[in-house]
Amino acid sequence: MKQAMKRISVPGRGPGLHDITPAVAGWVGEAGIRAGLLTAFIPHTSATLLISENADENVLRDMEAFFAKLVPEGAGYLHENEGPDDMPAHIRSALTHTHVVIPVMEGRLQLGTWQGLFLFEHRAEPRKRDVILHLAGE
Repeated sequence: MKQAMKRISVPGRGPGLHDITPAVAGWVGEAGIRAGLLTAFIPHTSATLLISENADENVLRDMEAFFAKLVPEGAGYLHENEGPDDMPAHIRSALTHTHVVIPVMEGRLQLGTWQGLFLFEHRAEPRKRDVILHLAGE
């Protein structure tokens, strides 16, 4: 079995869902592993990874609006010393994922036709985020 790892940095873009599919798919294509599993992990407590539709931007806007309503800022959280968006970001992170696993066949991510991999930034201020990629297979 072969393995490959890479840390990619995603420039800060502020809150919301940011498509990282092209960067991840490009690296998978260059890694030289034709069949296996890709694990993507984000080592942050206020940003997560999500597979979602990438064809209609309204899906992303609706998703962001849903989480803003579900976990609003200014709801009387005890932890607000890092700003009013910090505790909601931690809760949103707990409700989503810090990692995803995607099959790889013929050197390509096996996402569905309308799927993309997104970094879900939960903080208001733009922050550079890292995503660690681990590909294992043949």
